[in-house]
Amino acid sequence: MGHPDGGERDTLAPVIPLFGGPTPARPERPVAEEAREAFPEHSVIGSAAEKPAEPASEEPETWHPTWAVDRPQLDEDSDSDRAADIELAEKALLKKLRTRSVSVSEARGFLREFALDAAAVDHLIASMDEYGYLDDAALADQLIHAGTDRKGQGRQAIAQTLAKRGIPRDIADAALANLPDDDFERALEFARTKARSLRSLDRDTALRRLTGQLARRGYGGSLAMTAARTALDEGSGGSGGGVRFV
Repeated sequence: MGHPDGGERDTLAPVIPLFGGPTPARPERPVAEEAREAFPEHSVIGSAAEKPAEPASEEPETWHPTWAVDRPQLDEDSDSDRAADIELAEKALLKKLRTRSVSVSEARGFLREFALDAAAVDHLIASMDEYGYLDDAALADQLIHAGTDRKGQGRQAIAQTLAKRGIPRDIADAALANLPDDDFERALEFARTKARSLRSLDRDTALRRLTGQLARRGYGGSLAMTAARTALDEGSGGSGGGVRFV
């Protein structure tokens, strides 16, 4: 609608009462203009148009371990001596982790050698876990790989190794569940390599020694006995007599 002065005013349409009564008078100027003039420093209306928009970030923010808030927090009022003890323990643990992997249990035992309270130990353990320096599941896989491929160990011996290294029972069981059920094949392969050194012995002595060697590597009971007999029989041509190798 045109303004009497020749301009146009951006105003709202008149309000018509739904249930009768006088029609409220149209304000001379929009309320927004009056608010801006009365309180220019507090006005939100119109500020968005005047303020330039901030440029959008080209790359989305990604998660970083240092942003974690669920880590056990330390008292901000800790004295300088306590902070120095924590820093010393942290550096020592990092140095140890550079040489070999340790379990969470082993890391806790290592930190007990320093003058730290339980809260400080929990804080350091959580920090190492967040950064991936402590990983019991990965350590369990490493120990299983070393036991089967390099040491020729059986499931029982590997399980004992995991327990000695402080791997929690549930993590150890999950790792062992992925181990192929090929104990006999690995026991037989080991027995074949050791049977050569028993060629000068009679069969009973060779069988007893070979069975003992298998038992020490986690192949117990009938499995060790069967693998030892099979290896000796292959070396002797299955004669059942003294140990002979061709």
